[in-house]
Amino acid sequence: MIKPAVSARNMLLVSALFWSGIGLMLMGRGWCLAGRVSILPPLIAMALGTVKSFVILDRAVRRNVARLRSLPDHSCVGAMYSWRMWGMVLLMMILGRLLRMSPVAPVLVGGLLMAVGWAMFLSSRLVWGEWRRFSAIA
Repeated sequence: MIKPAVSARNMLLVSALFWSGIGLMLMGRGWCLAGRVSILPPLIAMALGTVKSFVILDRAVRRNVARLRSLPDHSCVGAMYSWRMWGMVLLMMILGRLLRMSPVAPVLVGGLLMAVGWAMFLSSRLVWGEWRRFSAIA
């Protein structure tokens, strides 16, 4: 059976790209909904996202980086996250879709998307840092 195996270094790269890319995508979607109204929603979203990043996501990212570093070389790229984390990703996608379809004001939905996106993008710095350190060693 063929599996999409990557080196430990590339596993960190894929994870960093994932966190950064999803964060940027969410910020862009949020901007389309709330940023055009005024500059205030994006500023509030960035402040809230910064708090979320430092208080909640950084801890999860550090745990995941430690888990990635413990994986054997040439593990399946799907092992980037645990089954539990993949379940959370799916749940967050479903909740995001339901939120965008809800009657909640677009400026609030956009602000929430920007806050979550900024938090993910900001927390990706930890994965990028580990990837750089790992690259310097390898």
